[in-house]
Amino acid sequence: MSVSTGLSQLVPARLVLARLLLVSLALFAPIAGAQQVPGAAQVRATTLANGMQIIVWPDRDIPNVALYNWVRVGSRNEVPGITGLAHFFEHMMFNGTSKRAPGEFDQVLEANGARNNAFTSDDVTVYQDWFPRSALETVFELEADRLRNLAFEPKVVESEREVVHSERRLRVDDSHQGRLQEQVQATAFVAHPYGIPTIGWPSDILSWSIDDLKTFFSTYYAPNNCTLILVGDVDADSVIALARKHFEPIPAHEPPKPVKTVEPEQLGERRVAVLAEAQTPLVQFAYHGISGADPRRAAVDLLTRVLTDGDASRLHRALVEEQKLAISADSYFTAGFDPGLVWFFLSLPADGDAKQAEAAFTQQIEQLIKDGVSKDELARARSQALADFWRGLATIDGKAQALGTYAVLQGGYQKLFDAPREYEAVTQQDLQKVATELLRQTNRTVGVLSSPPPATELQSKSGGVQ
Repeated sequence: MSVSTGLSQLVPARLVLARLLLVSLALFAPIAGAQQVPGAAQVRATTLANGMQIIVWPDRDIPNVALYNWVRVGSRNEVPGITGLAHFFEHMMFNGTSKRAPGEFDQVLEANGARNNAFTSDDVTVYQDWFPRSALETVFELEADRLRNLAFEPKVVESEREVVHSERRLRVDDSHQGRLQEQVQATAFVAHPYGIPTIGWPSDILSWSIDDLKTFFSTYYAPNNCTLILVGDVDADSVIALARKHFEPIPAHEPPKPVKTVEPEQLGERRVAVLAEAQTPLVQFAYHGISGADPRRAAVDLLTRVLTDGDASRLHRALVEEQKLAISADSYFTAGFDPGLVWFFLSLPADGDAKQAEAAFTQQIEQLIKDGVSKDELARARSQALADFWRGLATIDGKAQALGTYAVLQGGYQKLFDAPREYEAVTQQDLQKVATELLRQTNRTVGVLSSPPPATELQSKSGGVQ
């Protein structure tokens, strides 16, 4: 799920703050919203002899640096039998090399005042470091070492296998939202590997071999499959020189085979029913959407905000406040290398009626397709999007995240600096058009999670106990 994104829900206690934010943004939108993001001229990009991309954005507000290594591998690159390997390497990359013992990576970083993390998606695995500028070369040494010399100690592999298997149980098997979403996603895609869960299927997690790991690593963990982003108190020339010293000696590999499968057009609504002992019934809708480089991305973002972003959004007002069919209505969309999904999530009251909630949701979507959105709705959604965009660029970490997202997934880092103009250019007609194109019933998969009927009801339906 997606770069994309996250569930957004304003609670009443934050409503005043949100309104103040929108007012302040409206005052500053004619200056910042209609202009390019400052700083484009300071960004330096180069490609090393081995194909590794380096992008540097100096920002000297504080003496710190954010480093993101975007490896172009996710569940999109997996096949049955090795699902979950991309996510597994997110763990393995912290577990020692031929030169360093397990745990030493973290220990050296912490001794230099640094922190780190990582995440995996359908499309990419991203490694993050945050550190004082004085630790720059140390971090480069560590990152180059694990890219070139990762160890495959069997005991470590088995330990991390169990960690990942436990994580799957927590995030999917023991989560009603996660379990339903996994089934909906697997049903929405009949051909494209986006139907594979990022965390992997249980039997695959338990059966990867050391040879599977080594093959996967040598295929995807190559410098020519990485984009290194640095933002902070650095000099671009010095960063590039260090990259040539530490990363350029790592040999390039044969480029991974491209993903050629194109998901065929969905010709009718698909449905998923999951029975689980749940106090809160759930309804999910997944529509086939767009890729990260699609010019409609800003319009899709604004459309989902009109429907679910905040207490004034359409679905919150209609389904939560007025009809009281749901206790929350949320959405997000994934937009990676290939067209992903536009998701909507309804959580219902304990005695909620999933059929009624689905019908009310569908009525709201059909009304939007028929009548479009108002000027006020568009203005509100644009203000929210721009507020989030500018807030994201307030830190070096946010800049590194945004720069990498645009560079790797959205058609080039240069587009980041024109993003406000893209949002300003979206019209009411654009939103109605994209809703018509994407939010049609034949383009969606509907998932419902509810408790199983009482045993007495099951006996009655089957004619009683024989």
